[in-house]
Amino acid sequence: MTLWEEIHEQPEVLRRVLAGSATQVAAVAAEFERVRPAFVLVAARGTSDNAARYAKYLWGARNRIPVALAAPSLFTAYDAPPRLDGAFVVGISQSGESPDLVAVIDRARTQGRPTVAITAHPDSPLARAAARCIVLDSGEERAVAATKTYTAQLAVIAALSCALRGDGKALEGIPEAVAEVLDASGSIAAAASIFVEDDFAAVVGRGFNYSTTFEWALKLQELAGILAHPYSAADFEHGPLALVSRGFPVLAVAPLGATHPRLLRLLDRLSGELGARLGIVSDDERTLALGEAAIPVPSVPEWVSPIVAVVATQLFTHHLTVARGLDPDRPRTIGKVTRTI
Repeated sequence: MTLWEEIHEQPEVLRRVLAGSATQVAAVAAEFERVRPAFVLVAARGTSDNAARYAKYLWGARNRIPVALAAPSLFTAYDAPPRLDGAFVVGISQSGESPDLVAVIDRARTQGRPTVAITAHPDSPLARAAARCIVLDSGEERAVAATKTYTAQLAVIAALSCALRGDGKALEGIPEAVAEVLDASGSIAAAASIFVEDDFAAVVGRGFNYSTTFEWALKLQELAGILAHPYSAADFEHGPLALVSRGFPVLAVAPLGATHPRLLRLLDRLSGELGARLGIVSDDERTLALGEAAIPVPSVPEWVSPIVAVVATQLFTHHLTVARGLDPDRPRTIGKVTRTI
C-alpha cells in the first residue's frame, strides 16, 4: 500500500480505532482515576514524540494533568533513570520496537509505577513491557512515513481525555472532518506548488497545534528533502524572526482558538512588514487571506483540531514531494522501524 492510499484510509481508520479501543481506553481511565498520579511521563520517538506533544497540551488543558516528555537516554546511555514517584508512565510507538522506550517502561515498572503502551503491535516489546496496552487498530502501515498511525495515536490520546472528563461523544464527526480535508486535495496541491523551489522553511504554530508544526516539519524533512524547522509561534518571536526577509518561506498552522489572536498578529507582520511567503492551514478566512498558499480546513473545537489539520499537512507534503521529483514511498536513508538505545 502506498503513502497516498494510507493518507486516504484515515477516516475509516479513525472510526475503527475509536470504536475498537473504547474498552481499553476506559480501563486506562479507570486506572488513572484510581491511582490519581501527580503527573504523566510520556516516552516516544519520532512521529510518536509529536503525539506526545499533543498529549502534553491536551491532558494539561482539558484534564489539568501535568505532562512531561521522557528523556530516554537517561534510562539507557546514562543508566541514570530519574525517580518517578507519583508518575503515570505512557509509552507511544507505532512499532513498539525501540529499546530505549521499552527501557523507560521497564524502569517505571521496577519503581512500581503504572504503565501503559499505545502501539499498533500488541505483541511488541513495548506492549509486553507495559502493564496495560491500548492497541491501535490502524491496519498495517507499509509506508515509511507515518500518517494513519499518527492520527490514530492522536485519536486515542483525545479519547483518553474524553474518558477522564466523561464526554464520550465529543469525538463524533472527526472522521467526517478528515474526509472533508481529503476532498480538497486538488487545492492543497496548488498551494504546495508555490514552495516547490524551497530547500528550507520555518513552520510555526502554538498550543494544541504545536504538535502539528513538529509533525509537518518532520514530514517535509523525511519526504520532500526540505530543511524545515518547527517553532512555537511565541518562541519564533524571541529570536528566529530575525531570519525572515522578503520571500522567506513560513508555513503556519493557525486554526481558531485561544492562541489564534497572537498568532494572527505574527502572521500579519510576516506577510506585510517582513514580506514572508506564507502557507497557512486555518479555518478562518481572515487568516487564510494572509497567505500566498491558503489551506482551509473544517472548523472543529481547537483541542481536537490537530487530528484534522495534520491531514492537510500530509497532503501538502505528498504533493510537494512529487512536484520536487522525489518518491514519497522511497524516502532517502530511512526505514520504517527505527531502534534506538
